[in-house]
Amino acid sequence: MRDIMTSPHSPRGPAASEAPLPRHVAIIMDGNNRWAKARGLSGIRGHHAGVESVRAVIRRAAERGIETLTLFAFSSENWKRPPSEVNALMELFLMALQREVKKLHRHGIRLSVIGERNGFSASIQRHIASAEALTRDNTGLHLVIAANYGGRWDIACAARLLAERVAAGELEPEAIDEQALDDEVSLSGDAPVDLCIRTSGEQRISNFLLWQMAYAELHFTPVLWPDFDGEAFDRALADYQGRQRRFGMTDEQLEAQQGE
Repeated sequence: MRDIMTSPHSPRGPAASEAPLPRHVAIIMDGNNRWAKARGLSGIRGHHAGVESVRAVIRRAAERGIETLTLFAFSSENWKRPPSEVNALMELFLMALQREVKKLHRHGIRLSVIGERNGFSASIQRHIASAEALTRDNTGLHLVIAANYGGRWDIACAARLLAERVAAGELEPEAIDEQALDDEVSLSGDAPVDLCIRTSGEQRISNFLLWQMAYAELHFTPVLWPDFDGEAFDRALADYQGRQRRFGMTDEQLEAQQGE
């Protein structure tokens, strides 16, 4: 099996524009089933093919100096899929934790998993904890896997934690503001999402990182996830670099800010 950081292509993509790259990229990996169906294969074959795209994108994100890469692997709604597919996805998730984590660690990548872990088997939960402990002190790319995750769930959990602090007398209700909630949601220590990529032509965010993507640029591509590679990732970054991020400001304000 090829090392997760070994690419058969050039180690870097096209020459980077002078425009800044996103610090945090989030990806909704969509299209595995359609990719498989078009080839007369089972859905799980599509998921297995998608693993290679995961490796390619991790390699390229690390090469381009992205700080955080968050991949939407399994949503809280995905439990509604056929049991055979869910079971196969769980086996694939466990296999990835068993086979890939040491490679990530060898290349200084820190791994985190966000989502409701109690829905997973005891074995998967143990491997998640072990992977996070092994890579905790790494200072390279922060790779985040969102598994059994939902944006509404995330915000509700944060609200509950704040409510518990109020009930315990540790926090005044008047002290609850955007920053207080931001401190409690997943990935509070990382930069907000700058760029969200969704593959397969769908144009929605599907309950993914709702709080963290408040000002994210959205990049939708018709490419199915198993066909999404380092070059496709570079194109998404170039699209981001070609945009003007206003954050509510006028052109004149942006020009003045950039001239400082």
